[in-house]
Amino acid sequence: MKKAIILSAGQGSRLGHLTDDRPKCLIDFNGRTLLDRQLDALAANGVDEAVVVTGFRDDQIEAALAARGERGPKVRTVYNPFYKVADNLGSLFVALAELTGDVLVWNGDTLVSEELMARVVGNDRQGICVSIDRKDSYDEDDMKVVVDEEGRLHAIGKRLEMSDVNAESIGLLAFRGDGSTVFAKAIERAIRTTEGTTIWYLRVIHQIAQEAPVWTLDINGHEWGEVDFPEDVDAARELTSRWDAAREARAA
Repeated sequence: MKKAIILSAGQGSRLGHLTDDRPKCLIDFNGRTLLDRQLDALAANGVDEAVVVTGFRDDQIEAALAARGERGPKVRTVYNPFYKVADNLGSLFVALAELTGDVLVWNGDTLVSEELMARVVGNDRQGICVSIDRKDSYDEDDMKVVVDEEGRLHAIGKRLEMSDVNAESIGLLAFRGDGSTVFAKAIERAIRTTEGTTIWYLRVIHQIAQEAPVWTLDINGHEWGEVDFPEDVDAARELTSRWDAAREARAA
């Protein structure tokens, strides 16, 4: 796995004043931005190419990437001019040319530990693989998943029947073999529908799963965090502080 597409076009309006004039991928978490931490996790696991889809305040993202200097991975950007009116399916559509071969697709608001990324990169499941986690109960905002005992995904979405839900997507997917080609073709079909600009790309994954195998990787036991609401910021700062302290301890 050598390439990742990071979806960072949105403003993150649910974070209030924190994103009035900066994209949420540039919120600082103990000295490094969310985007920096994503790129560093990729570099630590041998992913040497990243494509960042930008939108809101793309100038700030470009400046932040330039400030990284020679730190890996190699990064290029794709601008999504429709970020105000299209959901994240639109971001993948403008980056469709990048969706080839073995590639990761990563939500720009999700933090994962380097160890979790190692698990995802090291997994050799062919096709489409959705990283999932488990917990005792799920809420309305969770991207809920129904998965069988063999790890095959049967449904994914926010409005699933709660009694069927047994996992959640963490916003990190891996495509190997023909997985990216299958996904790219499904995106092209979906974007042409009347609701194409208003849907999440995971709706497309759900549709694919009704016709062909889509697999999951259970990352239970590894840490991650999603930054959607103000309270998530405090939780993510605590999480990243713990990661940094553990890394410093290992290096000592």
